[in-house]
Amino acid sequence: MAPEHLRRPPQAPPVFTATAQSIIEDAKRLVATSRKVQDDVVANVTPESASFASVLKPLAQDENVMALESHILGFYQAVSTEQQLRDASSKAEELMDEFFIEAAMREDVFKLVDAVLQKNESIDPESRRLLEKEHKDYIRNGLGLPAGPKRDRFKEIKKRLSQISIEFQKNLNEENEGIWFTREELDGVPEDVLSGLKKGEGENDGKLWLTFKYPDLFPTMKYAKNPETRKKVMIQNENKCNQNVPLFRESIILRDEAARLLGYPNHAAFRIEDKMAKTPDTVNTFLGDLRSRLTAGGQKEIKELLEFKKTDFEARGESFDGRYYLWDHRFYDRLMLEKNFSLDQQLIAEYFPLQTTIAGMLKIFEELFGLVFVEITGEDRQQVAPTGKGSDIVWHEDVQIFGVWNDEGEGSGFVGYLYLDLFPRPGKYGHAANFNLQPGFIDANGNRHYPATALVCNFTKPTPKKPSLLKHEEVVTLFHELGHGIHDLVAQTTYSRFHGTNTVRDFVEAPSQMLENWCWTPSQLKSLSKHYSTLSPEYLSGWQEQAEGKAPPAEQIPDEVIANLIRTKHVNDALFNLRQLHFGIFDMTVHQPADHEAIQKLPISATYNKLRHEITQMDGPEALNMGEEWGHGEATFGHLIGGYDAGYYGYLSSQVYSTDMFYTVFKADPMNPTEGRRYRHQVLEKGGSQDEMTTLTEFLGRPPKTDAFYKDLGLA
Repeated sequence: MAPEHLRRPPQAPPVFTATAQSIIEDAKRLVATSRKVQDDVVANVTPESASFASVLKPLAQDENVMALESHILGFYQAVSTEQQLRDASSKAEELMDEFFIEAAMREDVFKLVDAVLQKNESIDPESRRLLEKEHKDYIRNGLGLPAGPKRDRFKEIKKRLSQISIEFQKNLNEENEGIWFTREELDGVPEDVLSGLKKGEGENDGKLWLTFKYPDLFPTMKYAKNPETRKKVMIQNENKCNQNVPLFRESIILRDEAARLLGYPNHAAFRIEDKMAKTPDTVNTFLGDLRSRLTAGGQKEIKELLEFKKTDFEARGESFDGRYYLWDHRFYDRLMLEKNFSLDQQLIAEYFPLQTTIAGMLKIFEELFGLVFVEITGEDRQQVAPTGKGSDIVWHEDVQIFGVWNDEGEGSGFVGYLYLDLFPRPGKYGHAANFNLQPGFIDANGNRHYPATALVCNFTKPTPKKPSLLKHEEVVTLFHELGHGIHDLVAQTTYSRFHGTNTVRDFVEAPSQMLENWCWTPSQLKSLSKHYSTLSPEYLSGWQEQAEGKAPPAEQIPDEVIANLIRTKHVNDALFNLRQLHFGIFDMTVHQPADHEAIQKLPISATYNKLRHEITQMDGPEALNMGEEWGHGEATFGHLIGGYDAGYYGYLSSQVYSTDMFYTVFKADPMNPTEGRRYRHQVLEKGGSQDEMTTLTEFLGRPPKTDAFYKDLGLA
């Protein structure tokens, strides 16, 4: 058990006791309070008397306090099991967004902010950044337009885009489509997946219901031997949320109109202006260069994979048409790894039970960054809960909560709260993501408010005979999202505006991507691993039942398995990165049309499918005469509606920064605590409080370079 002082955090965690009614009431109260703060500033300050302290400070403090509740009000829609609560959460987010749009277009407040900027007071660097960004935001929100029809139209567009974003994500969260299959059609899919599927009755008697949630979808695409099954799943998955098709179209047309109203040539120019890349040309050049370097590698990989497909078809006595389809890829990629590299993903997963893997990851972060993680369970939950009721401090019984502290070397103080919500359930956000629940900041009395952050994932649920086991790619995902969580926890900013992951989009992934490298380091993989059969007698007997007389496994993953796994890091990597390029180039294509008429006429689904074929060089259903509109992948592409619009390239460009940081600072000694703490203080703590290029350059001791990125991909 943790020492007493680590079981009594100085700040209570938030509570999750909302009702559908209270969520709406709270949202209205927050809006009214915030509006009054703005009204008071306008009533009490003139442009002549305006100063940072009288204008920006009260607005920033109000933003800090509002975020303590607003993030959680909007969070229920991603995690609540109750439809009414999710609906209320969506409505609350809409109410708050409408207010934010209205606030961002208040000319009376803007005049005061402008007056402060013109006075050029002597203020600290983070306050200067806040002032400049706030001023720029007013202009980017339409106040550079003269009052009248154009400005009104801009405001109208902003409101509609907010509604679309909320509705689009809600449709994705609540998607519950699937397909009935016979066991024969699912031949090859691991038994632990099949045993968890819903069994059919009546006309579906003897069939199993396969959903499009990750724990069902990915194993089916990897292991189902029948190509017709994989094809059916892939096509249906791209058509599972078609109510989002018109929303996506409306969204990109409105974005283009809004950008042109502000005088930008297109939405991409508007979005990228304040990112690290600065211009669409820089992004297009980067994506184009990467595409040209990867294309030959992609062709070579497909050629090798086609040989596997040919052999497989001949062995089954089926005719081979010489094509490599989208639904072939996960299957033959796995087959190649098994045959050429003796890589058995199911075997590897046995060494990564979810709970021991998490414990191992937290230990790595403890050693690297000088942190201590203390899980809050049982009576301790009642002790820290402001209501005295332990169940009030989580939103579902599956959720784990940790108090995070500095170790003695870092001063022993409290850092914040970390929540883990790891398993799928109806209505829950369907991917893996990190959500800030409460930001950190310095309050009006000069005291630090500590942050709270949540990891929301969808891993396979445990059973009495087997814990939740992570495939290696899931270990990487968990490390990545935990990386965002650590960024969110250790940031030390004055203003919530710059807290944690509130950086520019083309940098925000870099800190997490860098930490993924630990999942490819032999010593770290070894320390993270523990065969599930060694965890309990029940698990041991469960393992023995399916092991058919095999010798007991080693407690930790064998060195030769690790060596095989690491050898596969870049196998079929060109195809993986060409897939990312497809997303990035599609994003840029729809956000930089030649003119407004061009975007209105653009066949979006056909463009998505055509670009995928051209870039990845894999065939889709269009090769089987199903046309270019066979699927609507854009309707499931939450990133482009949820903030990554004209920004998806950031996943690739931030990899340039993450690889540079890893190779330059950590590759020789990944667990160097001195460098780990330097990374914590120079990069993670800064959040978005200073220019991200400055942060990178100071940490690296020079401007970032692409050399390590291309070297790592074998393209140098």
